[in-house]
Order: sequence, then C-alpha cells, then structure tokens
Amino acid sequence: MSKSIIRIEEAWKTYKLDLVEVHAVQGINIDIKKGEFVSIVGKSGSGKSTTLNLIGCLDIPTKGAIYLDDHNIAHLQEDELAKIRGKKIGFIFQTFNLIPSLNIVENVSMPMIFQNNMSEEQRERKAKQLLELVGLSHRLQHKPSELSGGERQRVAIARSLANDPEVILADEPTGNLDTKTGEQILKLLSDLNRNQGKTLIIVTHDLYVAKQADRIIKLQDGKVI
Repeated sequence: MSKSIIRIEEAWKTYKLDLVEVHAVQGINIDIKKGEFVSIVGKSGSGKSTTLNLIGCLDIPTKGAIYLDDHNIAHLQEDELAKIRGKKIGFIFQTFNLIPSLNIVENVSMPMIFQNNMSEEQRERKAKQLLELVGLSHRLQHKPSELSGGERQRVAIARSLANDPEVILADEPTGNLDTKTGEQILKLLSDLNRNQGKTLIIVTHDLYVAKQADRIIKLQDGKVI
C-alpha cells in the first residue's frame, strides 16, 4: 500500500466572531495516500474550504495535527508554511487567479521566481513545456483576457505544476466552466494523477466530478461523515 502523504489527526479550526466561537472543522481525521485522487464534497458551510486551506498550508489548526510527508506542520510559522507551499503543493482555483498584465508564459513562470535557482531563460523554457503539456503552445504570447475560461484554467493548471509539486489542490476547478470544457479539464487533471503520479485533491459540489476520484470524503457541519 502507498505511503500516506497527508494525514490529519483530530484537527479543529475555530474562529472567533465577536464573542461567538465558530467551529469550521471539528476533530476531523483524514488520511490521503501518495498518488491518490480524492474528492472532498459537502454543502456550503460544511468545512470544505477550511479543510483545503489546512491541507494546503494556507492555515493551521486551532488544535490537532496535520502531517505532510510525516512532518507535522500544525505549529509552523508563516514563512515556513510558505516554503512548503512553494515546493510541495500546486494550487488551482475556480477563479483562475492569473495576473492580467502578464502573458501566459510569464504567469506560469511566476512561481519559479520564488522557489528555484533558475535563470530567466530556464524559467521561460519550462513554462513553455508546461503550456505545451496542457495544449496551449499556440497561445504563448496571449494574456488571460484573450483566452476562454477553459484556456485560462489550463494556464492555471500549468502554473500549479511550475515547481513540480507532489500534491495538486483544486478548489472547484470546473465550477466556472461549461459541461464540455469542465470534462476536458477533469480529464487533464486525471491524466496528471495517473501518468505523473501527482496526488490530486479536488473540492467540488458536483457529484459527477467527485465520482471520478478514487475516493470521496464527505463533510457535514465541519465533520467527516
């Protein structure tokens, strides 16, 4: 059996709103194996986004432990979390989060500036290779505003691979796309999981998307059910 790459043990995340405590996640336990394709589903307010933020080192739990490659990240400082995010995790967002003023090669190159000791020429070459992988080698000089929604999501996928992460986290990656384009994006992500061994975690409200995964994790009221 594959080794665990992410392990969450009795994790809680509590926010204080004035005098009220809100428990976004409550004692969740999740174990994800290296190379697994997992979907996380639940209604709005179920704790999906909080769970994704904890897995992605964008936040730390109020209590409990989160292990990434057997290292507990629950008590790390922000600069340490940022290093882990940059090296081990690739993010894909529903709203793409591309920089409008940059062409797509420059967008994909951006994460490499902060993490790799690569020359500008090396970064550009790798960005072009990644854009070819996602089928956009004919659009290299275009800016995000000149692309369709599906093409922008492909750029976002290429950018998520910039530093060769072990884990890809996708938050509603098909949410802003039509059915046909969404299926194309889902196939591209599935291929990365199968062919490159990337651990793929998708948060979605779409049961069709969720069922493409090896396993579905259901959240309700901040708990795994």
